[in-house]
Amino acid sequence: MTFNSTLNLIQTYEAGKPIELVVREFGIDPKEIIKLASNENPLGASPKAIESIVKNATNAHLYPDDSMFALKEGLSKHYQVNPKEIIIGAGSDQIIEFCIHAKANENSKVLMAKTTFAMYEIYSKMVGATIIKAQSQFHNLEEFLELYQTHKPSIIFLCVPNNPLGECLGKKEIFDFLGKIDSETLVIIDGAYQEYAKAKDTSKAIDPKELIQSFPNAIYLGTFSKAYGLGGMRVGYGIAKEDIIQALLKVRPPFNITTPSLAAAIEALKDQEHIHQTTQNNLEQMKLYEDYANSKGISYIPSYGNFITYLFENPLNSTLIADYLLKKGMIIRNLASYGLNAIRITIGTKSQNQRFFTLFDEFLGQ
Repeated sequence: MTFNSTLNLIQTYEAGKPIELVVREFGIDPKEIIKLASNENPLGASPKAIESIVKNATNAHLYPDDSMFALKEGLSKHYQVNPKEIIIGAGSDQIIEFCIHAKANENSKVLMAKTTFAMYEIYSKMVGATIIKAQSQFHNLEEFLELYQTHKPSIIFLCVPNNPLGECLGKKEIFDFLGKIDSETLVIIDGAYQEYAKAKDTSKAIDPKELIQSFPNAIYLGTFSKAYGLGGMRVGYGIAKEDIIQALLKVRPPFNITTPSLAAAIEALKDQEHIHQTTQNNLEQMKLYEDYANSKGISYIPSYGNFITYLFENPLNSTLIADYLLKKGMIIRNLASYGLNAIRITIGTKSQNQRFFTLFDEFLGQ
């Protein structure tokens, strides 16, 4: 059977390994497995959100409110934007897909960082668009501007903070850059990890209201999968001027969020104390990873997300490290598929992180 030829250009996205796979392959008790691979919240979701999931599970036979009125109202109040300036997706990556299908085609070019979220490239290639990648390892907006002026892309992606590396552009440099971009270019500001970035450094905080009022060609993406701890519920959102949202709604399938997912996101948004606890744990435990790396002479990228990237030189090898940890029941993310001799570790609880340090010491002692 033949398929769309554009599939030949696409490399399958490699998600973080699930706990179930480690149980099957190595026979490890699932209670002994620690997953620090997918940037999930180690504290879990708000108890209020969990309660709402259980309550709304009895309505599983009913379609959700397709207008998503209550969640949009909550986000509207949280960000001080109009509900008509909000779209909800099954994770923010679905909204990335909406943006690509609404704006790009085989004649389009899409500009992104050299190392960034893989789905930007995958969704772009699905419609036949040409990928333009910066050569700098981190977001270099001077280089981005040169590439923009040369290629005139239809879409520009800025991941703030950047996944999987963790570096983060500041608000001022982003706004200065946006001021030089034509109004016909859609600029996607991916703020999946913004809750962590602004807790660490307010100069990195992007206010969606200020963003779209200043730059009507920009869209801000947020998610409930990271700081809100609802990765399994798959809820994300986009905030943009109404004309952009109306275009995206034309490619949104009906009932793209489940009833329990909607209920969980509504309650999670109300519990900002849980977000505070989450970001504080992240800041405290991140320091342990930095101190550990410094003590071992390991290079790392200062991170504004809920993960840290360790960079290795020979004889240390990221694949050998990841495989060793996996066999011990510790799942982290090997970045070899990005062409990097590096691993990305989600910041966990204190006990989870101590287990990582113990296992890494064992590996180094071999």
